[in-house]
Amino acid sequence: MNATSSVAAAVTPDPTEAVTLLVNQHRRLEALLSLVVEEAAPPERTRRLLKAADELAVHIAAEEMLFYPAVRAERTEDILLESLEEHLSLKRLLADLLALDPVDCTFTPKCKVLLEQTEHHHEEEEDHLFPKVMLLLGPEKRAELGRQMLQQQTDLMRAGEPREWAAEQTEAAQALDEEPTPRTEHP
Repeated sequence: MNATSSVAAAVTPDPTEAVTLLVNQHRRLEALLSLVVEEAAPPERTRRLLKAADELAVHIAAEEMLFYPAVRAERTEDILLESLEEHLSLKRLLADLLALDPVDCTFTPKCKVLLEQTEHHHEEEEDHLFPKVMLLLGPEKRAELGRQMLQQQTDLMRAGEPREWAAEQTEAAQALDEEPTPRTEHP
């Protein structure tokens, strides 16, 4: 990804600052999805997919529930609406992959498409949304937002299998003015 210089320069040494947190998670998600694509052994593919799927799910949830509402402004609404549509596409691909046997002939192509769409989404955020966020929110607000996102992600991971929540959210894109409701406890 080629993040704009304004975002790259603004990424702070504080790993919990919201933009820094998301950029770092983008790189980790891309690396995890690349490992799924590269793996040949079906059991290991499944293990890697489940790990990547859980991390992608909590990342999406934090963006939809906390980050996007916090940065919603007239100058960001179009980007946020596009991002929510991209999340829907990622959730649909994730749902397809979770239902597939890793030896299925479409598994690798779907993994590649998920990786490519994830990279595209990250590039859009880093090039278009994050520079605006840096102007809209001060460092203290971004730091607090980052701490909230980390706490939410931790809670979702503790609840178990956040990928299942994401895979269930495939009917329509999350509305920008509506709060998503991921499970935070086992049924």
